[in-house]
Amino acid sequence: MATVLALCFLLLSGALSVRAICPDRCDCQHAQHLLCTNRGLRAVPKASARSSGDVLVLSLGGNFIGNISAFDLSRFSQLTRLDLQYNQIQTVHPKAFEKLSRLEELYLGNNLLSAVIAGTLQPLKKLRILDANSNEIDKITPDTFMNLENLIKLRLDGNSIQTLQDSVFKGNEIQHVGNHVFQNLKSLTRLSLSNNNISLLEPEALEGLSSVRELLIDGNQLADVPARLLDPLKKLEELDLSRNQISQLHHTAFNRLMQLKVLKLNDNQLTSLAGNVFASNGGLYRLDLSANRWTCDCRLSGFKEWIRGAHFHGRLLAVFVRCLYPARLAGKYLDYLDSSELQPVGNHTCVSERPAGGAVAEGDVQADQGRPSLSEQGKRRKGVTPRVRPSSRTSGSLKRVRAGHPPTMATPTVQSAARPERLQQHRPLVAEACQFNTRFLLNVTVEQLSSSTASVRWELRPRRAPPYVRLQFRVRYDRFGAAAQFPRFVYLGGGARAVTLRELAPDRPYMVCVEGVVGGAVCEVASRDHCAGVVTQRALQGSGGLDLQLVTVATLAANALLLLVVGGAWAGRGLRRRLQRRKSAVNIRHMYSTRRPLRALATDAVSSDFTAYQSSRHRLGGADEGDLIQFPCDRFLDNSTARRDDAMRFQD
Repeated sequence: MATVLALCFLLLSGALSVRAICPDRCDCQHAQHLLCTNRGLRAVPKASARSSGDVLVLSLGGNFIGNISAFDLSRFSQLTRLDLQYNQIQTVHPKAFEKLSRLEELYLGNNLLSAVIAGTLQPLKKLRILDANSNEIDKITPDTFMNLENLIKLRLDGNSIQTLQDSVFKGNEIQHVGNHVFQNLKSLTRLSLSNNNISLLEPEALEGLSSVRELLIDGNQLADVPARLLDPLKKLEELDLSRNQISQLHHTAFNRLMQLKVLKLNDNQLTSLAGNVFASNGGLYRLDLSANRWTCDCRLSGFKEWIRGAHFHGRLLAVFVRCLYPARLAGKYLDYLDSSELQPVGNHTCVSERPAGGAVAEGDVQADQGRPSLSEQGKRRKGVTPRVRPSSRTSGSLKRVRAGHPPTMATPTVQSAARPERLQQHRPLVAEACQFNTRFLLNVTVEQLSSSTASVRWELRPRRAPPYVRLQFRVRYDRFGAAAQFPRFVYLGGGARAVTLRELAPDRPYMVCVEGVVGGAVCEVASRDHCAGVVTQRALQGSGGLDLQLVTVATLAANALLLLVVGGAWAGRGLRRRLQRRKSAVNIRHMYSTRRPLRALATDAVSSDFTAYQSSRHRLGGADEGDLIQFPCDRFLDNSTARRDDAMRFQD
């Protein structure tokens, strides 16, 4: 009986304690869970300080709460989950979550929040899930999610975000990006999700990012790039998917990225790629595929052809695809391998997509082993190119195509009409550049040689080429024996049989080589059998011709001489002026006291009596008279400005 009474007492005390913990209009069936959902509350209910410290979950969804003050949640220091969805919250005080250091889940969706003040979420260091969808948030800064080191899920869809800095989500622990998270970011041009733990991007996660030009998702845990994920990014120019765990790419993943220029897929787990995976990216010029786990077998044949075609057209920089498997090709680069080296590995079926589309059987089957059927010939006569379809077999590889005989024609008319095509089928097939150079190219000769031009001619054996292979020629020429090699190239169409090289130096040896370009690829080892040496003729210097160098030197010499003459004249003129200026500065007394010889006079009967001086006449004297004329110095020292014309200038 005492035991029963004790048990009843404990139950009664527990009920009373629960009732003491539970606020009005809330459910408290569990002591650590306050359920206040859909109760018409307009503010956060109050709880006693003693009891609220034990609450772990607080649900306030579906009410009419308008704001969260700094003290509404201060007593719930042990909360791990807070649900404030479907209220009318317009503001959250920056210190509202200051005491919630253990909070892991915060739900603020479907409210009227227009902004999250910087620092509001900073105390929530253990926050893992943040749901703020369907609000009126229009701006997010890097300070909004500062120090949320454990955040793995973030929802921001249904907002009016117009400004989003590129480093907002960088360096967090985000694992999942849901649909329509960025749907209203119409003006965003750069988005960085680098260095998170993102392993899943929902199919419509990037909807709304129509203006983004640079997207960085490097340093995450993505395993694949599915179809249509990147389709909304119509203006994307740079995409960084490096340092993930990507092992496969859907062959249409990049089809809508028409403006893509830079793509980084290095440091992933890629082993093979389809040949048409980048067929729609005509502007792609930088592709980084290094540090992957490439298996160089026949599945990479189509991709190898695409690389060569892109290099041929000069729009793509070097692409380094370094083989890891099989062991015999480990360390080698794909673009340096011959097609015959790309053999099946293990149980892989060797069906690769050509860049132009269409499955082509590889591996056991050679392209020239089969003979076309009558139906296929009929398709070719109608201008339809038949597609080779691979057959399945139990061992996992392709069935061997059996070489049959040409079908018998029903009537002579059909047989005569099909004869040219049947003859065409007997011709050897052009498979690669090295084979083309060895078997079909011949008789490279040089004709019509002059001092600056040379005509090169070659011939071809009959051959046929697959419909998807484009044939061209490349003529390489360079000065033979020069210390600095500077080869020049001329590319010609498949129908060319000659070319004229111009602007050659006279009387110089040249080496000219012709090689084929099959499917945008050239042979790595060019044959010297298709090269010819040539020495240009000397330049003819006729009587009527002018040597431009000599004319130039003569003109320069004449100009130099003219400059010397003009300079000498100018210097002489200056020297003459200087001498005249020095001569005029001589002392006047010294000038008049200088002894000067007397000229002989016509008559000896001139009076020697000197009575007057006239400045405009020469002094007269005897023929033998040569003494100086002595003037009194007083006249030169007279500073008087007055002049007396009637006074006698000299005395007797």
